[in-house]
Amino acid sequence: MNRLQYWKVVGVVVLACGLASAQTITAFDAPGAGTGAGQGTGGFGINPQGTVVGSFLDDGNVFHGYQCVSGCGSPSTFTTFNAPGAGTAANQGTITFSINLFGATVGYYIDANSVAHGFVTAAPFKTFTSLTHPQAGQGSGQGTFAGNVNLTGEIAGYYVDASNVAHGFVTAPPYHTFASFDPEGSANTFVAVASALSLEGTVAGTYIDASGAFHGFVRAANGTITEYNVTGAGTGSGQGTEGSSISDLGTTTGNYIDSNGVNHGFARRRGGAIITFDVLAAGTGSGQGTVPEGIDLAGGITGQYVDSSGVNHGFVRSPSGAITSFDVPGAGTASGQGTLPATPNLFGVITGQDIDANNVHHGFLLKP
Repeated sequence: MNRLQYWKVVGVVVLACGLASAQTITAFDAPGAGTGAGQGTGGFGINPQGTVVGSFLDDGNVFHGYQCVSGCGSPSTFTTFNAPGAGTAANQGTITFSINLFGATVGYYIDANSVAHGFVTAAPFKTFTSLTHPQAGQGSGQGTFAGNVNLTGEIAGYYVDASNVAHGFVTAPPYHTFASFDPEGSANTFVAVASALSLEGTVAGTYIDASGAFHGFVRAANGTITEYNVTGAGTGSGQGTEGSSISDLGTTTGNYIDSNGVNHGFARRRGGAIITFDVLAAGTGSGQGTVPEGIDLAGGITGQYVDSSGVNHGFVRSPSGAITSFDVPGAGTASGQGTLPATPNLFGVITGQDIDANNVHHGFLLKP
């Protein structure tokens, strides 16, 4: 049994033994987070130990990275950081998405020229390795966007070239070389963030064709790319299939947008079989519906659904198909507000963010 197989077996056994406690939700704010509309804290990545990483937007609209431990229950559990070279103007700074079992933390920073650069770091966040794809553009809005790290330290993301075209990439320690990729027919390729890179090095994401339609893809570690479209997905601009997360057992989840602009959830097995689902309370208007964001090792899926009033609510879909919805206490109830889960860890602990009645963002942890 190799190391990858060992971690899969251990993960399934531990997961099966650890899901008996009552559900609790804890909201949190990173020290220094702004309190104005659109500002605040977002939880994006969580590892098996329950360590959360994310970003906060301060009162000057600058991004900063953070890590929190021990349930994120007090300011003393937070460490905030900024990547060297990160800009300090509005909409610049450090944005963090993913953390692995060993604490390797990945994201990107936006410099003073609004160019993105990937990074990998770890606590106590004194040393950063900058990741710049050699073909990444150096204009505003261009650059290297790292979003995922797996157990082996492999990193996946995308870069935007000088012609403003996006391409996928993977890189592995010591991060001196990059493998670039685009599915056939792609006009822009986007790797999803936080949980879109499996233990074996399979990448999940979305590409946009020349007509503006979305298509899902998975790229195997050997470079083979499989494209897929969910039956029922629309074929017009802004419609189609979007892959958002992949488990270490190779199941992908995401959403598809039908010809009426409504979102629906799906899970795609390693062999290609696809099941679709909708939260019963999800709205059926354009921009509404069911939007999965992350999948855990056992196949539990989390995400949000948008109701008929445009309010976001969290949901968890069990491997057997049972769906439970939830709302973070204090989440707003107007259109565009509510609960937005991001990523589950090995034990089904979920991090994400909620948007309150004043449109301020707060991180949260849900423990099953």
